[in-house]
Amino acid sequence: MMNRERDKHNLESVVEGDINRTPARSEWLQNEVSEETRELLEKDAKYFMHQSMSTPCLDVLQTCEGSHIESISGKKYLDFHGNNVHQIGFSHPKLVSRLTEQLQSLTFSTRRYANKTAIRFAEKLTSYTPKGLDRVLLTPNGSSAIGIALKLARAVTGKHKVVSFWDSFHGASLDAISVGGESVFQEHMGPLMPGVERIPPPITYRGIFEGDEDRALEYLKYVLEKEHQIGAFLAETIRNTDVQIPSKKFWKGARELCTEHNVLLILDEIPIAFGRTGKMFAYELFDIEPDILCLGKGLGGGIFPQAAIVTREEYNKFGDISLGHYTHEKSPLGSMAGLTLLEVLEDEQILQKVKEDQEFMRKNLYKMYRKYSLIGDVRGVGLLWGIELVVDRTTKKKATAEAEEIMYECLKQGLSFKVSKGNVLQLSPALTISREELETAFEILNCAFLKTNTIA
Repeated sequence: MMNRERDKHNLESVVEGDINRTPARSEWLQNEVSEETRELLEKDAKYFMHQSMSTPCLDVLQTCEGSHIESISGKKYLDFHGNNVHQIGFSHPKLVSRLTEQLQSLTFSTRRYANKTAIRFAEKLTSYTPKGLDRVLLTPNGSSAIGIALKLARAVTGKHKVVSFWDSFHGASLDAISVGGESVFQEHMGPLMPGVERIPPPITYRGIFEGDEDRALEYLKYVLEKEHQIGAFLAETIRNTDVQIPSKKFWKGARELCTEHNVLLILDEIPIAFGRTGKMFAYELFDIEPDILCLGKGLGGGIFPQAAIVTREEYNKFGDISLGHYTHEKSPLGSMAGLTLLEVLEDEQILQKVKEDQEFMRKNLYKMYRKYSLIGDVRGVGLLWGIELVVDRTTKKKATAEAEEIMYECLKQGLSFKVSKGNVLQLSPALTISREELETAFEILNCAFLKTNTIA
């Protein structure tokens, strides 16, 4: 077992992600990667800017297919992170074929010219949203989708302020970090966009409300009643990174408060839409509708960057404002990726598969909870799950060192995932993953936990 006293300050100060600076990292480089890989990682560190949660890199990839990524030395990992783009797995053959065909015809769409692929994509995308929620703007990335949503909300309501959750993530651009709540993105940034009111999130396991969502709603109501310049409530329907799932009661109450106070409900489903929760969109789980829906990541099928907003017909009255105006706005390649993603979800009945996989995940994760005292909480839906590790279940003190140790042990055995908040193992596999591959993942997880000697 690693010496957990070393780098204690780094371990305890982690908030958003895994550390990647511990002795486990040094051991990984020393024993688990080839000489060629080490040389390439050194070059990567030499030429690319270093940044939190991306540096240093773990390995050098050669291929990706299905549920796996594979390094240049031939090591395969089941990828339970995938940057949340792998709803239909990596390198889906239908998508590769469609993009290849598109490259043989229209590769770029100059502004003020339409193209069939983008029109078909918009038509298909809005066929899944409720009647009236059927106006689209396309953009290359999720941060830009958030920016468009914020501008549209100001135009619609005439109010410039936004309320959002502490600890939320809405993108890495300056406007997106201004409305987000993760401190690692705001360090050294100076003045951010004004007019943001942040409130505590309605998390169920820890936090100031301790799962009392009535108090969370009361807080939101209080802020909306006191601050009359709030025009939008921006929130992740389900928080992706550490898997926080509000109740239906909370979301229905929040929707009612937004309507009452003329506040637009902007739902950020950039990492969790398109089947991740067993529904096409996560808001369907709560029987609500957003005023603006932000989409991205998996919308490009894990190959091409594509994002979008979908909003209400009645908001289509700002033809004199450039709400988006991005160079690759109606990208034929991005549109083909999005269109094909939606077709694959239908053709392969992915949503039904995810619902079945959800029960498999729930059963096996709660079996681990009963077995390992290190696990303080298990939560999730569909194929999005979080395992929160604690030193003690009563105090809920974060087990950050153990989380890092387990992550590296799993990497050694061929399972890759993200550690969020320093102590939450976030499991987010490709939706196309086979049952056999899921079983393999649980074998690896159990072996890693056993090595930490945490049997309850």
